[in-house]
Amino acid sequence: MTAIVPSAEEQRRRELAQQVTLVELLDRILDKGVVISGEITLAVAGIDLVEVGLQALIASVDRLERMRPDTADG
Repeated sequence: MTAIVPSAEEQRRRELAQQVTLVELLDRILDKGVVISGEITLAVAGIDLVEVGLQALIASVDRLERMRPDTADG
C-alpha cells in the first residue's frame, strides 16, 4: 500500500487557505465584538504609587445597536 504525500506546492496552498487575512480578522472582531481589559501598576520599593485600569469595547456600530436593549416605550 502506498501513502499519498501532497507536494510542497499543494501543502503551501492548503496552509494559505487556512490562514486568516487581516480583513477577515477585523470583520470577525467587529461583527462579534471584543473586550480588552488591562491594569498597570507603578511601584517603587514595593509601594504602589499609580494604578491605571483600562477596559475597551471594540465592535461595529451595527453590532452595538443589536446588543443594546430596546428602550422604546411606544
